[in-house]
Amino acid sequence: MAYDDHPTPPVPRGLPAPPPPGSSALPPGTYNGTVVLVTGGGTGLGRAMAAEFACLDAELVIASRKPEHLERARQELAGLGARVTTAECDIRDPERVAALFDRATEAAGLPDVLINNAAANFPVPADEMSPNAWRAVVDTTLTGTFFMCREFGRRHLAAGTPGSIVNVGASYAWTGGPGFAHSAAAKAGVKNLVETLAVEWGPYGIQVNGLVPGLMPHEDLPGAIRGNLDAQERQDAQDAQSGLGARQPALRVGAPRELGWAATFLASPYARFITGHTLVVDGANWQRRALVQPSVVPVREQLGGAGPE
Repeated sequence: MAYDDHPTPPVPRGLPAPPPPGSSALPPGTYNGTVVLVTGGGTGLGRAMAAEFACLDAELVIASRKPEHLERARQELAGLGARVTTAECDIRDPERVAALFDRATEAAGLPDVLINNAAANFPVPADEMSPNAWRAVVDTTLTGTFFMCREFGRRHLAAGTPGSIVNVGASYAWTGGPGFAHSAAAKAGVKNLVETLAVEWGPYGIQVNGLVPGLMPHEDLPGAIRGNLDAQERQDAQDAQSGLGARQPALRVGAPRELGWAATFLASPYARFITGHTLVVDGANWQRRALVQPSVVPVREQLGGAGPE
């Protein structure tokens, strides 16, 4: 039957909703006896990933620069039946990173899995970015991730044991990110670390993969990003669209647990031959292209700046 015989186009419905909270694609007990260390695990997507490991019986070590985030995360994750150790750590300092691994090893054993989720980010035009703003983001997102990987690798190489690292990235590592020159450059470095360390450490049984989240709103979003999403929702309301999901090919936003399921798979025994790979969990949003490109709105205008004289 020819296409012209179908005058009524299909109705866009988007990707189906994920299974409910508490579901898992992996067998119960997959992480029994496994120690999982999550940086930036006290809030947001870090806590969501830690929760999925907890549901699979992992023993958790949660690190954060802010101690006030740790107790809340400990209570929530312990409520899922997990044994949880918390530790305050600034990953920009290699000595504190070493101390974090010492604490984790003393409390639970050498971590088998490392989830490098900690990062810093805020929007600013590149020409207005101060040296301190650049360093604040790059030192945490790239340098801190490297220090964590290095300490994990050193200890497993010395012990002769396998391990798995998952570095959380961003899709503008491929595309660039106007308004986020510091973060985009740092995340491109994180992606390169995945590929480099996977080759260096694969012979010794250490996997290194990347994981990129799409739009997954949660209560701990930074204020600047939350404000941008609120502005988009207000614009959608004016345009009679259906909210943030209308801006995604999936016609919905992601659920934080969907990132957690991807993380538990990448670090699991079922993904042992996957290394050096970065998995994007964003409903194809970063690959979206329009037949007719929209008008360009300079980043300075998007951020409310007056622009150059």
